[in-house]
Amino acid sequence: MQTRPEDAQLPYYEDFSPGTGSLPPRAWYPSSDAARLSLNGTWDFRLSPTAEGADTAFSGDDPAATAGWDQLAVPGHWVLQGHGEPAYTNVRYPFPVDPPHVPTENPTGDHRRVFDLPEGWPTDGETVLRFDGVESCARVWLNGQELGTFQGSRLPHEFAVGHLLRPAGNVLAVRVHQWSAGSYLEDQDMWWLPGIFRDVTLLHRPVGSAADFFTHAGYDHTTGEGVLRVDSEVPGRVLVPELGLDLATGEEARLPVEPWTAETPRLYAGELVTAGERVALRIGFRTVRIEDGVLKVNGRRILFRGVNRHEFHPERGRALTSETMREDVLLMKRNNVNAVRTSHYPPHPAFLQLCDELGLWVIDECDLETHGFVDFEDWRGNPVADERFTPALLDRAERMVERDKNHPSVVIWSLGNECGAGDGLTAMADWIRARDPERPIHYENDRTSRDSDIYSRMYASHAEVELIGQRAEEALDDPELDAHRRASPFLLCEYAHAMGNGPGGLTEYQRLFREYERCQGGFVWEWIDHGLPKVTADGVPYFGYGGDFGEELHDGNFVCDGLLFPDRTPSPGMTEFRKVIEPVLLTADPETGLVTVTNDQDFADLSALAFEWAYEVDGESVAGGPLTVPPLGPGESARVPLPGRPGTDRPGTAVWTFRAVLADDTAWAPRGHLVAWGQLVAAEAAAPPAVAGPAPRRAGDVIELGAAVFDGTTGALLRLGDLALPHAPRLDVWRAPTDNDLGAAWQTEDRHGELWRALGLHRMRHRLAGVELGERALTVRTRVAPAAAEVGLATSYTWQAEGDALVLRVSVLPDGPWRTTLPKVGLRLGLPAEFGSVTWFGGGPGEAYPDTRRASVLGRYRSSVDALQTPYVRPQENGARADVRWVELRADSGPALRVDAVDEPFYLTARRWTSEHLDAAEHTSDLVPSDTVWVNLDHAQHGIGSQSCGPGPLPEYHLRPRAFHFALRLSAA
Repeated sequence: MQTRPEDAQLPYYEDFSPGTGSLPPRAWYPSSDAARLSLNGTWDFRLSPTAEGADTAFSGDDPAATAGWDQLAVPGHWVLQGHGEPAYTNVRYPFPVDPPHVPTENPTGDHRRVFDLPEGWPTDGETVLRFDGVESCARVWLNGQELGTFQGSRLPHEFAVGHLLRPAGNVLAVRVHQWSAGSYLEDQDMWWLPGIFRDVTLLHRPVGSAADFFTHAGYDHTTGEGVLRVDSEVPGRVLVPELGLDLATGEEARLPVEPWTAETPRLYAGELVTAGERVALRIGFRTVRIEDGVLKVNGRRILFRGVNRHEFHPERGRALTSETMREDVLLMKRNNVNAVRTSHYPPHPAFLQLCDELGLWVIDECDLETHGFVDFEDWRGNPVADERFTPALLDRAERMVERDKNHPSVVIWSLGNECGAGDGLTAMADWIRARDPERPIHYENDRTSRDSDIYSRMYASHAEVELIGQRAEEALDDPELDAHRRASPFLLCEYAHAMGNGPGGLTEYQRLFREYERCQGGFVWEWIDHGLPKVTADGVPYFGYGGDFGEELHDGNFVCDGLLFPDRTPSPGMTEFRKVIEPVLLTADPETGLVTVTNDQDFADLSALAFEWAYEVDGESVAGGPLTVPPLGPGESARVPLPGRPGTDRPGTAVWTFRAVLADDTAWAPRGHLVAWGQLVAAEAAAPPAVAGPAPRRAGDVIELGAAVFDGTTGALLRLGDLALPHAPRLDVWRAPTDNDLGAAWQTEDRHGELWRALGLHRMRHRLAGVELGERALTVRTRVAPAAAEVGLATSYTWQAEGDALVLRVSVLPDGPWRTTLPKVGLRLGLPAEFGSVTWFGGGPGEAYPDTRRASVLGRYRSSVDALQTPYVRPQENGARADVRWVELRADSGPALRVDAVDEPFYLTARRWTSEHLDAAEHTSDLVPSDTVWVNLDHAQHGIGSQSCGPGPLPEYHLRPRAFHFALRLSAA
């Protein structure tokens, strides 16, 4: 292999500059009357192990140059099509940090496509070749002529090619390097996926075509007037028929309009007409301002109920189809999400078009992150502080802003993510402010907010957010910077890390956002789990994560931290977030008999919603009907009388449920779609009268108590009527630690899961202290404790017969110097495998834990044991149903086990593996059903929190060792 002399010029893929030969960036628009030709499809492909290890003969006409090559789908990533493997790192670069150099082992994909021009392809003017996304560096030829090179993976690049085109047999050749100098700017917590992953298009540019244009469409909320001006590089006319407008470009018009907001995404269809082209415009009138330290749109404070969104599909990686992009936006709208931060790069431009159309606020983030330099003292070598990289930084800022500037949904520009601080960021901010002073700039990673108009933080605790809301945060050393930051609106650009089971604490964050004007919401990290499909040797499918593809350096399942599972099924975290951020608040007061309805939207009234009520007893419908609610304006409330309680003598727990649903079909959901709900427990079920039961008695090797039989030596329950219990109830405090239990490796505060394991709570031992037969009760006394520890839990089980049922009262008293929390406190028992059907009255339909239970709806539910499981990509504690009053577990034939709460509701889980097996599993394919259904009836659970990256559970959700007393009634149904 050839080597380069030490004094040789750097190869283009190690050049600090963004590339050569590209045309200046310009506005993106989806349609015009100019001809276009998609070059997406099947390309010839060859993979080489190094950047300089293959010839360039494929760039010419010789068809033999690609003999033996493979076929590859473009857009696509070669590592997802059988050529090499993907790799995941969060912070660390997967190559030596020596900017701008990259390893000699630099996988390089040569792509070749032969195409004909459509009949009648225009020959006037110019034709440009457009690449919308190539990772990470490309060199391009057309018909043997080199066009240039470029870096900036998630940004568009265009080349003038009209002089090179021929009617047939055009040869387009692209060499793509996985690593380049640009890779140092793209350390973005995601799979490294090289390839041509966005569209490749040939665009005719007629003489006099629209080159670049900037639509300025402001809104004056004091007069209700829009102000429109379209600046165009090529002069022309602006037509907006609905408004009766026919303007010259550069001319301003002021007239009454309906404004654009994320809640009311009003767009006006127009055209930009130049001498050579008619370009479709979609105009949304809105004005973004920061006034008195508050971010406002159209004169009103807005509250971001947002998510961070990486582009991802489990089969296609970042090569998304229009259908997938629309699915994402529809899912966001249907789950009450109103904002998206495009982490950590501009998305496919069609996604922003959907945000315009359907209504989402957008923080458009530059294709920039240098997080891997954080591990070096004072961010040594950081490219944003290295002036040699500044041209590349400016190029990325310009390509983002010029491409996306005409989208009304884009209300904030973001310089990038986790780059520390440096003059390169300042240069970017200065250029953006000069080019587009109509939008504020966001950047989080410099705590001084020197280059940002917004004070932004990641994973700040509730206490810190409250201080910031009060403008009482710790002062900066520089008074001028401190004054600037203190006068800025506050955003949590990342919070509520949605990794595995969780996040918890959403309700408390939302309270702060509503209470403090300065706190304008946040963006959950993140939208979707980035699991990639794999299959075990025996054909069992599962999703893989970092380390499953042979990476020598990886960050495990940290890439699976989304509100959606990889197949876009909403997780319980999504359901919880949807409830917490719902735009209408419904609460009822049993004392006054009034329902308080609050419109928590920023712009829309409630006229698009219909309201209804239902009255149920033990989850069975008694009555229901419409609820009359006035069309409240944003921020307004009304108190609506409850309907008279339906007359019924049905015993049980009575519950009012109130719902707000779409009154008509919308562009994003059908009529009847649930938007918000509230509940009120009108009456709890009366406790059954106490029935004096028989005394326990010994009968040979067993103890009999009513219909129950116990082991005479251990006091373990063996049989209840005709129901045999292969595993008797006993104390259980272990749960398979969640990602949030385990915490992040860099955190110094208590990581509860690690402390639990260090103490040995996953291997508790049970010592029998005594079996006592009393006049009315059987009492079994035990001590439950981990090996090699001086702490324990003195536990007694007191059994009494009440008719054919058993009442079990459990007492748990800690002893010794406990210094940790407990995962949970409850009972575990085992039933035969055929007990696969579960019916319960309690919270549902999905899982809930102490700080993730807002979305739990009290009702009657039926499920299989298998369907109760939540398939987190890395298995962990899951599936608990909260507030359970009673449950029946049943086989297809024979008796069922019924458990009723006596004093307090309980948490229910049922699964075909133990918590220990769940803890040991690394993937869902590791969970092999046993011959037992393991049932957990838990009195208390530790909170979930967000400590996989953020803060742990709030103190009120810590399960501290203390005296626990709870009771359950067991019967064979």
